[in-house]
Amino acid sequence: MEHPHGYIKEGKVYLKGFLNQPDRIIGEVKEDEASTLKYFEDRFATVKMKVENLKTNIEENQNKGSFLMKLIHLRDSLYQYDALGDFVPLIEELDKQEVFLEDIIKKNRERNLEIKQGLIVEAEALSNQTDWKEVSEQFKELKLRWIKTGPVEKEFEEDIENRFNEAVDSFFEKRKEFFEELAAQAEENIKIYEDLVRQAQEAFNNPDAKKAFEVSKRIQKEWKASGKVPAEKRQPLWDEFSKLNNRIFSRFKREMQSGPRLNPREVLAKMEQITDTMKKLAYLDSTPMVVSQAKKLQAEWKPLSQTRPRDANFITRNFIFYSEIVFEKSFLNRLAVSKDADFRDKSEQEQAKIKSIILKDLLQRDESELKTIKENADNFRSQEPDFEIMMRRKISAFRRKIDVKNFILKELSNK
Repeated sequence: MEHPHGYIKEGKVYLKGFLNQPDRIIGEVKEDEASTLKYFEDRFATVKMKVENLKTNIEENQNKGSFLMKLIHLRDSLYQYDALGDFVPLIEELDKQEVFLEDIIKKNRERNLEIKQGLIVEAEALSNQTDWKEVSEQFKELKLRWIKTGPVEKEFEEDIENRFNEAVDSFFEKRKEFFEELAAQAEENIKIYEDLVRQAQEAFNNPDAKKAFEVSKRIQKEWKASGKVPAEKRQPLWDEFSKLNNRIFSRFKREMQSGPRLNPREVLAKMEQITDTMKKLAYLDSTPMVVSQAKKLQAEWKPLSQTRPRDANFITRNFIFYSEIVFEKSFLNRLAVSKDADFRDKSEQEQAKIKSIILKDLLQRDESELKTIKENADNFRSQEPDFEIMMRRKISAFRRKIDVKNFILKELSNK
């Protein structure tokens, strides 16, 4: 049976080749030839609508450049999409949109270059200031503005990065030299305070809350009796020292109120048990009962995680991973029902296909955001440890989100 864009031969449905592509099998006759052709025509209408929707999104959104990767993925998928229709106009339209987006991206990068050049001027003006605290905050805000500004053309990237980093590094090197000189003036007393912070940290790490509290009381008396040092140097040590002692006291108070506690081995065993149960829930289809059980497990986990043993990191990562799978499945179900009113009436295979499509779109978005975060992290070298930690945690969280979605996607592919 012939079709303007394909044909049926020996029970197989073929799509006629286009743009130097050979004819290929896209399916087989199920009930009858007419309904089969109609099915693949409807699939073409669906993908055509995707192209139209993407075009509309590009027209209506300000951040048009963010759609480039989605456009490329969609266009590439058209060459292997199983449907009957004229794919050439769709591909040509996407080619046209790609040229349009690349032009916008080029203009954006030119604008980004102007912005970053202005930030360099600001950084160079600040680099000779000596109000360490105030200017440090200004540099922190300046670096955030730098990160939020998009990329520039490759030919300018190395030069402006070097100029900006030189201005930043110049200031922080001078600040470092100032505090090193200040530290030398009170070296002996600083060593005493540092040793007291170290003892506070050791007490905080001690699993015996009562012994930790006794040490805390003693070293707080020693702190009060220690000699004077410049306030700028003493304050960070005091902040850390008081934070540790407050946590030691809070833990001691909780344990006195809650009675006997589990030893580290018992805590670890309990955490492993809860994680195994959460893992079993992660492999089940999402239901209100499954979600309710997962929330109960999280409630059981919370007090254990506050006093977890040092070797519980692997278990903790697994518990978080499987917990996110349970709640991601629940979210995916709600999303599928909201997008398709007849979703609950469809077969298990049809439901799996719908959820897979939604999940792949979400996965593309996560992967695109992760790529952007990595590019920003690579383009900016910060000497602030808090910033580096924040970026690592953010990247780790996105990787886990992607792993969770891939886990669910693999399950759906087996249905």
